[in-house]
Amino acid sequence: MTSSVNEWRCTVCGYVHKGDEAPSQCVVCGAPQDKFEPFGELRSDKTRDIAGWKCLVCNYIHHGNTTPDTCPVCGAGSRNFEPVSPPKDTSGVKEAKRRIIIVGAGIAGISAAEAIREQNPVSEIVLVSKEVNLPYYRLNLTRLLAGEISEQSLPVHDETWYREKRIELLLNTEVTEINPDVKAVILRDGRRLLYDRLILAAGSHPFIPPVPGAQKNGVTTLRTLDQALMLSRSSVNSKAAVVVGGGILGLETAAALKQTSPSLPVTVVEGFEYLMPRQLNRKAANRLKKHVEALNIVLETGTSVKEIEGDESAAGVLLANGKRISADLVIFAAGVRPNSYLARTSGLHVNHGVIVNDYMETSLEGIYAAGDIAEHRGVLYGLWNASMYQGAIAGMNAAGTKSVFGGIPRSNTIKVLGIDLFSIGTIEPCDGSCTVMEKDTDEHYTLLLFRDGHLEGAILYGDTSKSSVVKKAIEEKTDFSRLLRNEPDVDHILQDK
Repeated sequence: MTSSVNEWRCTVCGYVHKGDEAPSQCVVCGAPQDKFEPFGELRSDKTRDIAGWKCLVCNYIHHGNTTPDTCPVCGAGSRNFEPVSPPKDTSGVKEAKRRIIIVGAGIAGISAAEAIREQNPVSEIVLVSKEVNLPYYRLNLTRLLAGEISEQSLPVHDETWYREKRIELLLNTEVTEINPDVKAVILRDGRRLLYDRLILAAGSHPFIPPVPGAQKNGVTTLRTLDQALMLSRSSVNSKAAVVVGGGILGLETAAALKQTSPSLPVTVVEGFEYLMPRQLNRKAANRLKKHVEALNIVLETGTSVKEIEGDESAAGVLLANGKRISADLVIFAAGVRPNSYLARTSGLHVNHGVIVNDYMETSLEGIYAAGDIAEHRGVLYGLWNASMYQGAIAGMNAAGTKSVFGGIPRSNTIKVLGIDLFSIGTIEPCDGSCTVMEKDTDEHYTLLLFRDGHLEGAILYGDTSKSSVVKKAIEEKTDFSRLLRNEPDVDHILQDK
C-alpha cells in the first residue's frame, strides 16, 4: 500500500521543500529550481516506520524516506544519519504537561520549539518575538538584499505550521523583566506570563563602535528583515556606500549592494591587515581580495573609521589613516554582542554571554539559554548552525528529555560573492605540535592543519566538495598520524577519508 506526498529535495544541500511544485530557489543554499528532484513521491508501509533521519553530528532532523547526500546544517555525509522512529503513541500515557516560554524567535528559538513539540505533545509552548514578521532565515538577509531570493521565501515556517504544532506565537512583543521567584516574564504592555520552564534565545545585537557621527541618518546595520528592506530601497538612490567590517557579513553586504546597484560605489573598511581574519590566513585572504576587487568593490584594510562626517545625515567617512571617503550610506558589520540585559537583571550568571552547562541550563533552575546569547565552556559561537543545535538541545531538556551539547568546531561558508569557501576550526599554527599542509593552484587553495596527528582546522577555497569529509574528521577526532608519517599530499589525505 502506498500514498503520494509532495516533497522536493535540493540536490545541492539536501533541503526538503514541501509543496506541489519545487521552489524557485532553495531557501538554504540558493540553488535554482532545476536543482530540485521529486522526493518521497511514494512511501511504502515499511518507510512509514521512519519519521526522518537524525544527523549524528549536529542533531539536525531531515524529513524524508531517504537520507540527504549531506547535512544542510553541518555538512556531514549521508552515512552520518540514523533513522528516527515516529513519535510513540502517547494515548493513555500521562506525560508532564509543562508551560514553556521561549524568549526569542531566531533559529535557536524555533529549533527549541520544534524539539519541545516533538518530545512532548502535551506541553504548552509560547514563542515570543520582538519582530513583527514571522520568524525567518536571518542568514539569508544578504541574499534578499542581493535580489537572489524573495521576501516570501524567508520565513522558516508559515502561520499554519504554528497553529498545527499548537505553538502560541507572540509577534511584536517584548519581554522587559524576568521574575525567577514566581516563574514569570513581564511584557512591555504589562502582561505577566507564567512558566514552568524558560528558554532564553534572545540572540544578539550588532556592535557599533563609539565613532563620532554613528547616530546620523544613513548609518545602519544589517540584522533584521526591516533593515534589509530599508537598505534595498536606500541603495537605489544612494551616491556611495561604505561597509565597516571585512568579515563574512560585511563582504556579503557589499557584494549584495553591488549586485542590486552595480553603479553604486562601495568601499569596505577592515581594521585588520586582511579580510576575514577569523576564518582565513593571509594566502586565502589575498585570493579573496582579488575576487572582491574584481567586483569593483574598493578595499581599505589595516585602518578604521575615525568619524562619520556630515550634518544630520552621513556625507562621508574619515579613516584613521587620514583618508576621506564620500558616502551617504554607512553600514556597520563589525560583529555582534549578546542581548544579555534580561539575564543580568534576573540574577543569572553572565560573563560575555549567559553561562550554560552541557544541558544548556543556566545558573537558575528551570531556565535555559541557547544561541548567540549562550556562552558554553567559554565559547560564544555566534553561528547559525551552532544556534540551531543549541536550541534543539535546550528544547529537549526543557521538555524533559536529557540531551547534551558537547560543543562543535566553528565552521563558516560564504554566500553572495559567487565563490565556494569553507573554513573550520584552527587555521593558524599555535606551536611546534602543529603540522600544516597546503595545496595552492590557480583556481583552488586548500589548507589542512593538524595537531598531534589530529585534524583541527581547514580552509577550502574554490572547491568545497570535501567540506563534509573535513568536518567529520574533526568531529570524530580521526588520527592521521600514520598518514602524516608517510608525508602524503593534501589530495591523498582527503581521498583516504
